[in-house]
Amino acid sequence: MRRIKIGNSLTAKFLPFILVFLLPEVGLAIPVEEIRRMQTDLQGKTTGEKIAFFAERFVGTPYDEDPLGLYVSKAQIVADERVDCMYLTFRSVELALSHSPEEAVQIALDKRFHSQGIFKDGRVTNYDDRFQYGEDMIQSGKWGREITAEIGRTIRIQGSRGRDFWEILPPKEIQQGTKKIKSGDILFFFTPPGKRKVEEGVGHIGFAKAEKGPGGERIYLIHASGSKNKSGAVKKVLLPDYIAKMPFVGVKITRFE
Repeated sequence: MRRIKIGNSLTAKFLPFILVFLLPEVGLAIPVEEIRRMQTDLQGKTTGEKIAFFAERFVGTPYDEDPLGLYVSKAQIVADERVDCMYLTFRSVELALSHSPEEAVQIALDKRFHSQGIFKDGRVTNYDDRFQYGEDMIQSGKWGREITAEIGRTIRIQGSRGRDFWEILPPKEIQQGTKKIKSGDILFFFTPPGKRKVEEGVGHIGFAKAEKGPGGERIYLIHASGSKNKSGAVKKVLLPDYIAKMPFVGVKITRFE
């Protein structure tokens, strides 16, 4: 088969091939028809509300312990049965920005990569070009507009991978700026400089979800809680509680508008 690049220029004639090659090969945690129904029901919601909805749909899903990521090892787009924080971010946004499961695959082949995804004979062939570092996702602009400085006063920490420093929100500023955070905001948690294992800046990623209750609005964090050497699952916890105990030095935040 001739190699085909898929990105923003994808035309309708390629969609059947995407379905055949990329959707049925994996046992989905979320059936395709359920995704289709949810996307229809969410029409009229903001992008952030849609993102938070799909992220929450994964709550309880087992953590992906595959060192590369199950989706990478299988060279597939859809691998919903086990998720890590990167895949949860990818998939929730892709489903939220699309109007059908087919379109979600098209978006994935654009957003998950520095350039564009390539499929050949039913497999993604260039996952080596994927985003592997959260900081690269932020700087690409593909994963929302950075709003970190709009939430609170930032501080500088030591940079990594050729960058002199990172501007982040420290825990106190996150707590004080909680009311400015909206559903669907993506929180990129930065590892303290002295504890970086592979020179990464971002050590974890999660989504915010705002909910109104009797005591006022509360902000939750939805994230894949676990690691590659032990079990875990996608969880929903109060963001202030997580911030108070987290092993990270602060966050950057992006938002789709």
